Amino acid sequence: MTKRLILTRHAKSSWDDPMTPDHDRPLNERGKAAAADLGAWLASRGYVPDEVLCSDALRTRKTWSGIAPALPATPVLTLKPALYHAGPDVMLAVLRHATGDCVMVIGHNPGIAEFAARVVAQAPHNPAFRHYPTGATLVASFEIDNWSDLTFGMGAVRDFIVPRELAA
Repeated sequence: MTKRLILTRHAKSSWDDPMTPDHDRPLNERGKAAAADLGAWLASRGYVPDEVLCSDALRTRKTWSGIAPALPATPVLTLKPALYHAGPDVMLAVLRHATGDCVMVIGHNPGIAEFAARVVAQAPHNPAFRHYPTGATLVASFEIDNWSDLTFGMGAVRDFIVPRELAA
C-alpha cells in the first residue's frame, strides 16, 4: 500500500507586534494569500489529506484555515503541541501514529526542513527545498502499509512548491 505525506511549513507570519509571544503570532497578509494559494494548488493536483496533524501555534492553525476551504473534503484535524518547533525525530514519532492514507503535517523551521531532507530518498531539484521557506510544501509517497513502519530515507518526492512559485 502507498501512504502519502503533505509536509507544509506555516505561511508567512506577522512580526508587527514585538510583544506578541512567538506561539501566538498570526499570519500577515502575504501569508493569508499564500495559504489560500496552497489550498488551490493542492486541490488542483488531487493532493487531499484525510488527516491533518498541525502544530498548535496560531500561525500553523491559520495556515490550515487558509488551505482548507479549497479542498473538496474536510479531513480530521488534530492539533499536536509536540509539533511546535519540533525536530525531525519528534516529527517522525508523531507521524508514526497517523492513521490516514494521505496525511498533512503543518509545522515550523528549522525542524521541518531537516525532516523533509531526511524523510525522502532524494531531494527535489528545487533550490528552495534546502531552506524550506514559509509555505513550502513537499508531497512524498511511501511504500508502507502503516505509518508506524516509516523510517528516514523512504520517501519518493511527488511534488514540491513554494508560494512564490504559485504567485508567479
